[in-house]
Amino acid sequence: MPDDSPTPRVSTLEDVAAVAGVSRASVSRVVNGKAGVAAHIVEAVNDAIAKTGYVPNRAARALVTRRSDTVLVVVSGSDTSHSGPWGPGEVLADPFFGRVAGGLMSSLRPRDVHPVLMLAVTDEERSRVVSYVREGSADGVLLVSAQAGDPLPQLLTDAGIPVVLFSRPDHPLPLSYVDVDNLAGGALAADRLVSRGCRSVGIVTGPLDIPGAEDRLIGFREAMARHGVAYVPSVAGTFSVESGSAAMARLLTEHRVDGVFASNDNMAVGAILAAQERGLTVPDDVAVVGFDDSTSALMCRPTLTTVRQPIETMAAEMARLLLAQLDEPGGRPSAAIFDPTLVERGSA
Repeated sequence: MPDDSPTPRVSTLEDVAAVAGVSRASVSRVVNGKAGVAAHIVEAVNDAIAKTGYVPNRAARALVTRRSDTVLVVVSGSDTSHSGPWGPGEVLADPFFGRVAGGLMSSLRPRDVHPVLMLAVTDEERSRVVSYVREGSADGVLLVSAQAGDPLPQLLTDAGIPVVLFSRPDHPLPLSYVDVDNLAGGALAADRLVSRGCRSVGIVTGPLDIPGAEDRLIGFREAMARHGVAYVPSVAGTFSVESGSAAMARLLTEHRVDGVFASNDNMAVGAILAAQERGLTVPDDVAVVGFDDSTSALMCRPTLTTVRQPIETMAAEMARLLLAQLDEPGGRPSAAIFDPTLVERGSA
């Protein structure tokens, strides 16, 4: 039999205004996030929304605010930045990107702003990112760039698109970014190895055309020089476990190292595996320090001593900076630099 029960009535702005005891215009200003509304009115409207079950019409709101309440989270690189298929599965499986995503959501969720993940490896994909925002499907971009020389930051700034970058760009651009003090992080790793008695140390760097990787190398070498160690051999990796293992094997072949700093945790795990394959004990024969404090730091044996960058906090600030740009367009770009800390575990 047909269902003759009445259709539930949908609450309106007028209903919220009546319950809150304010004008419809005041309710509209609160719903659309307009500035200059008294705190007691905002509280009354939000209470009335909860009581009436009012659900804002996102399409109508977008016409008023000219905002989609969507931002792109873009992981960008180049065709040569990854050795195999590079898709959402590989990105989401990386502990680093998982921590970034968690931090972003902590700032976006309270504002009811929705992230959309896009990958940009090819020129076509980078053009698609720019078009997506220009067409009004997103309000701005939170960009994690995985390759030096990535053209996407320049493309976005040239297009006038609000963007915030995770890590300092490799050349000056008028955009906001967050980063960790990589020089200080390298120094923390050096100090830890010296405190363990290491005197013949090496470093597995990331690609040195990436500013953060270069800064970690400089910070490590300068700190070792202050400790009286004049020469620190280095081998570059690509931030993968495999590249860390290969770089460590080369260091052990060419130098008698008793301590190694790897510029991220994945490479540090590879370094430990390479040492153990040669019959060396970590940390007694060779101590290893990583960088990031990712989940992989706890999964290797021994567990990894590492320099922690507060990725979740950095990503949350990244999102906050973008939302501030969207709320007040035309502001000056800003940088937020975070302090690293040393996490002591079994490897050093």
